[in-house]
Amino acid sequence: MTFVRRSHFARRFARRLASIAHAVPRLAALLSGAVLTLALAGCGSTPTPTYNLSAPSGFTAGGSGNGQMVVVAPTALAVLNTDKVMVEPGPGQVAYLSDAQWSDTLPALLQARTIQAFENASKLRRVARPGDGVNADYQLVIDIRTFALRITDQGPVAVVELSAKLIGTQSGRILAAQVFKAAVPAASTAGPVATAALDSAQEQVLVQMVRWASAKF
Repeated sequence: MTFVRRSHFARRFARRLASIAHAVPRLAALLSGAVLTLALAGCGSTPTPTYNLSAPSGFTAGGSGNGQMVVVAPTALAVLNTDKVMVEPGPGQVAYLSDAQWSDTLPALLQARTIQAFENASKLRRVARPGDGVNADYQLVIDIRTFALRITDQGPVAVVELSAKLIGTQSGRILAAQVFKAAVPAASTAGPVATAALDSAQEQVLVQMVRWASAKF
């Protein structure tokens, strides 16, 4: 009697194993199909519109010195060290536009436009970036304090605020420092409108900063 019961259990166990073995290929196929579906859905999603910053032109900057300067990549907090377009819905609040992004991280983009602004102001032979092989007399160090669309009671405003320091390469001393700020009203928070207002504000700031620094070196 014991032998019969064990044989019966053995047959049931064998059938269960066979059922599992048969189901495994079907499960693998289903999982593979699900992964493929998700991948195709990701490929078909609408990309986020990308916007650029422009370098100001059509202005001049004085200065009669013969020094050379490098523009160091700007520093920024993590919320600004990104390609996302930042929004300040209220004091101490941070969000990002869902329908817009920058063409590069903000510090990298701003460094490129700052150098171009100096070049456009007839400082072509005297300004470069670190690593260009220039024996620089000065460094321009920039900190991005604000670069965001600020929501106010009067409506959205593009606010750009940069802190700049001119440092002597040999002495390592800060020779001059100043904060530059501009605010440009935006008609709405839509991506094209918001980024255009921010671009306009940063152009104003760069013109101020280029003229200020050019008089120092």
